[in-house]
Amino acid sequence: MSNFTTVRVDTDVLEALNKLKKHPRESYNEIISELVEIAKESEQYRSKFLTQIQKTKMKELWDNKEDEVWESA
Repeated sequence: MSNFTTVRVDTDVLEALNKLKKHPRESYNEIISELVEIAKESEQYRSKFLTQIQKTKMKELWDNKEDEVWESA
């Protein structure tokens, strides 16, 4: 059995949720659950993307001739 709670939202948010309904009887719970999944996927993508950017930048910073000279000093 699921637990339920009441959530207060601004009327603007309620209107936006209504516009996201795929069919009139779709519940707000279904819409919000889908939005949560999209947010999770977006965060995973962003994290993966930032990691790749950081790897490239770190390689650029550390893999250079100036550092190699200091290693053999």
